[in-house]
Amino acid sequence: MFYALATGKLDTGDLQFRSVLKDIHSLNLAAASSLYHVTAISVAAYPAVASSYQLLPCGGSLGVGYGPVVVAPRQMEARELLESTIAIPGRTTSAYLALKLYLGAEPEAEEVPFDRIIDRVAAGNFAAGLLIHEGQLTFRDSGLVMVADLGAWWREETGLPLPLGANVVRRDLPDSVKVATASHIRNSIAYALANRDEALEFALRFSRGIAPPTAARFVGMYVNDYTVELGTVGRRAIEALLTRGFPSESNDGSIPLDYVKIL
Repeated sequence: MFYALATGKLDTGDLQFRSVLKDIHSLNLAAASSLYHVTAISVAAYPAVASSYQLLPCGGSLGVGYGPVVVAPRQMEARELLESTIAIPGRTTSAYLALKLYLGAEPEAEEVPFDRIIDRVAAGNFAAGLLIHEGQLTFRDSGLVMVADLGAWWREETGLPLPLGANVVRRDLPDSVKVATASHIRNSIAYALANRDEALEFALRFSRGIAPPTAARFVGMYVNDYTVELGTVGRRAIEALLTRGFPSESNDGSIPLDYVKIL
């Protein structure tokens, strides 16, 4: 998504962008202290930072009938999951919020770096694990089975894609800077979609050894039309997840789901 911005493919005028690569849970925690002017975060983390950040209508990651998966060495019922300790990529992630909604309760969970969950579950350290990123495609290589696809479950429940990630910009920036930032990010995404091979080649530098076909498949799952523009359906999906996930806050209107407008 950010290939064109990171490599100077776009003319951004007076604005300069510096890329910071971190896992999503770390970015969620950084957003709590307003560390970055613009950042990717989990949709589930937005209520905690809504007073400091405004949503962008581009850069979102939505699972269209698929999403984070729960895996284990054997098939398990939801009741068993609630009686077990689950390795999760972070309590601030949308994947974990979706898991709680799926189970109807908060499970016993332990935070584990997302790229180590498969190994920890396969080694028997946890009864099950919640996978984000490319682990959704590679877990079978470690002898694990899918217990639940949270994106598929969410689609059955709501008819909507599962909103996982979003881009936000700090509210204290001038409106002109926020609008320009949103426009540049949208243009960067459009550039990547129009130049998939070179954008993917760039992304593979940070891919932790993922095979190119797997990386291409994963990118295709989460960089799509909703990434360019959330649109009505994407915005409804975010509202639905936050309303269900944070009912006490959503009902009194304390989560301002306002978006920067792109000219």
